Amino acid sequence: MDIIKLIQLRHATLGRRIALVDEPMVTLLDSSVTSSYDFVTEALASETAIHDFLMARLSAESMAYDPIYNGESPWQLLPAFDHPTNPFACLVSGTGLTHHSSAKSRQLMHLKNVGNLTDSMKMYQWGVEGGNPPLGSIGVQPEWFYKGNGYILKAHGEPLEVPPYADDGGEEAELAGIYLVDQAGTPVRIGFCNGNEFSDHLMESKNYLYLAPSKMRECAIGPELVMGLDFNEFRGEVSVVRQEEMMWRKPVKSGSAHMAHSLANLEYHHFKYPTHRIPGQVHVHFYGADAFSYGEQVRLAEGDKMIIHWEKLGRPLINTMKSGAKVDELVALKQIC
Repeated sequence: MDIIKLIQLRHATLGRRIALVDEPMVTLLDSSVTSSYDFVTEALASETAIHDFLMARLSAESMAYDPIYNGESPWQLLPAFDHPTNPFACLVSGTGLTHHSSAKSRQLMHLKNVGNLTDSMKMYQWGVEGGNPPLGSIGVQPEWFYKGNGYILKAHGEPLEVPPYADDGGEEAELAGIYLVDQAGTPVRIGFCNGNEFSDHLMESKNYLYLAPSKMRECAIGPELVMGLDFNEFRGEVSVVRQEEMMWRKPVKSGSAHMAHSLANLEYHHFKYPTHRIPGQVHVHFYGADAFSYGEQVRLAEGDKMIIHWEKLGRPLINTMKSGAKVDELVALKQIC
């Protein structure tokens, strides 16, 4: 299959469109297709090969990619994939303890008595031993976490906010898998994109049972959705820039060659739940991290730039960290009677 790279765009007066990336240009699809969700939904319904369906909808409108990517164009980048009309129909989730280095970082974070094996490392080891079952078999289930619905998805160039109830904010460079459930209730893997699974590592470090609330944060995907790649090998780099100076950087590796679980096993354990197979539902799923700055005692600050670049996934995803309100306010509830 040919590799396809798509971006989603929004214009103040022209609305939403999608475009095919052909460096250094992008070409808009015709105006009848206003989102990647609609494009994929129509392609599946047509039973036409995705490349042929795409070529039939390309317009003659091409633009330079640089001004769009740099935020200097009337066209603004959107998250690489979303549900265009119903953010509640988009589930954002992830899988942890899939890479040895992240499991080791969690081990150190949670270790109370030197020499003991934490639950995190035990779960990682279960993946090593049973996360790559023979084809057609079911392996051990991985750790799984919920991040939120489509409202938390941010695009390249947008800040990721640390809310007042958070202890911290930190990048996690991950591959994000994009899925759509078809009208028959069958999950369809659409492609992959750069992901920043922004999390609150300081909160989690207090107690591993705080993992769930530490994940309830904004995150970013994009700028490009890449279709047609296999999952075996991904390499890239994650870095943090403070006041235009490189503060921290690290090579990252992912894909089946570097993970305890096979992609098929991760997908099965996500989509085995009937509530994850509702027709029309979008899933953005993070596959785990190989390196993150918090694991090396780096604490991000206001304005720090987080740069995530997987070599096969197009241009880097760049977001800055933003502090929200300083004081947490009690949410006032109403009573119906």
